[in-house]
Amino acid sequence: MEENNCNSGSMLASFLLGGILGAGIAILLAPKSGHETIEKIKEVAGTVKGKIASSVDSAKDIYEEKKSAVSVAVEAGKEAYKKEIDTSKQKA
Repeated sequence: MEENNCNSGSMLASFLLGGILGAGIAILLAPKSGHETIEKIKEVAGTVKGKIASSVDSAKDIYEEKKSAVSVAVEAGKEAYKKEIDTSKQKA
């Protein structure tokens, strides 16, 4: 399942990068005046900034979920280890 999340993250990053590059090229090649092009670049940059911020927030949420799951698993492992040690001492 971890591999699937990594692939999804890589795919999302690739998609965003491709979109940014495509938008940049389209803006630069569009037949508009310098002022119009600058305004369009500012508009697209604002949109991209919002999308990136959203993606970062989503990545942070996923990280926190995984971190919590790992912490629970580690604690369960510690408890199982302690229980096994106690059981072994009682048998000896």
